[in-house]
Amino acid sequence: RLELVTMPLLVLLETSAGFALYSVKDEDKAQISAGQDVADFEPTLRAFSKFENTTEALAAATSLTESKMPHQLKKFLKSSFKKYELTGDLAVADPKLGGAIKEKLGINCVFDAGCLDLMKLLRMDLEKTIPPEEMRRTSLGLAHSLSRFKLKFSPDKIDVMIVQAIALLDELDKELNTYAMRIREWYGWHFPELNKVIADNIQYARAINKMGLRHNCLTTDFSDILATDVEAKMKEAVHVTMGVDITEDDIANIRALCDQVIEMSEYRTSLHEYLKNRMQAVAPNLSVLVGELVGARLIAHAGSLLSLAKHPASTVQILGAEKALFRALKTQHATPKYGLIYHASMVGKATPKNKGKAARMLANKLSLASRVDALGESTDVTVGTAMLQQLENRMRMLDSVAPPRVSHGKGTPAKAPAYSKGASYSSGTDQTMTTPKSAKKPRKSEEEEAE
Repeated sequence: RLELVTMPLLVLLETSAGFALYSVKDEDKAQISAGQDVADFEPTLRAFSKFENTTEALAAATSLTESKMPHQLKKFLKSSFKKYELTGDLAVADPKLGGAIKEKLGINCVFDAGCLDLMKLLRMDLEKTIPPEEMRRTSLGLAHSLSRFKLKFSPDKIDVMIVQAIALLDELDKELNTYAMRIREWYGWHFPELNKVIADNIQYARAINKMGLRHNCLTTDFSDILATDVEAKMKEAVHVTMGVDITEDDIANIRALCDQVIEMSEYRTSLHEYLKNRMQAVAPNLSVLVGELVGARLIAHAGSLLSLAKHPASTVQILGAEKALFRALKTQHATPKYGLIYHASMVGKATPKNKGKAARMLANKLSLASRVDALGESTDVTVGTAMLQQLENRMRMLDSVAPPRVSHGKGTPAKAPAYSKGASYSSGTDQTMTTPKSAKKPRKSEEEEAE
């Protein structure tokens, strides 16, 4: 347990160049704790352990951010206290690190607000030992190394962009569908027959934006938007339309909405291409197995590619069907067989009886592919291609297996043999009536049983 004191005697200073151990006089401690300025503040640098390279500094910084004591710090404190016969409390910047030091080395560590003020003064005093230019260079190098470590040493492995892109893509699909339905309902009062002629929402918006009022349909060329037969049907429907007339102000607002739908559709196309390129760079093997969209949804649902790689295959299989899983467990019904991977082509092409097996096999390969993409340094898709070939061969084998013969129970007539040319007629297979069941024997009375 950490003890709170006014000011410690020994101070541990963590820097980008190494670890420093200072000792402070008692009178300086009292003045700093009271908030007074110390004119002749001269701390004593007891020991200093310099990092040999950036790798060692990165390992120490990573351990310190997790409030763990690195091996170099343990060795430094143990040798310094033994060599200089130091005693007293040790001030640290992290109370959890102090607890680890006390547990492993038996050194009493303290932490309070005065310790932080003292460490600020000691960092200024450290410039006498280490030149400011060298300290600045080591700080910058350690910051870059730590950032690359957190990004898995590759700027292309930033899966946060994929999570945001797939979320925006789904929102765009919802907005496009809502706006398209609004256009159909709005313009349907003027030209209701057009809803059945043009099924695609984007083509519908482009056609309205081009012709405006319905009577302009006869003089407008739609060859760059619609097929020839669809254009002919639309011009025929103008003569028999049951729609009402609208004003130029109405069609102007409808056209403005059509412009928004067209712009959103074009942006969605570019966003889909961007997402495809990012998936090829971040998770190429995952994209080979399930495609870019399904792979991106799996990453987004797991939180990151590394989180998806940590999931077992059984979790990947039902990822996205958590609500159905917990409902099934609560009601003691059958658990779901698939979640987001249901939209993969491998599961969609499988027969209904083999969909569960396809989902299980695909989840096994996805779990391996995500680990290759998250922890591997290569962007080669050899692993994903080989897995996909194995899955396709397995699915073909499952589809080619004949269904098992159903054994008939007692009393069920057997199937007649298949007809073959030249076979003799067997009268034994004729069955004109069912054999009556034997009647139950009457139960003997108690007197007859006694006799």
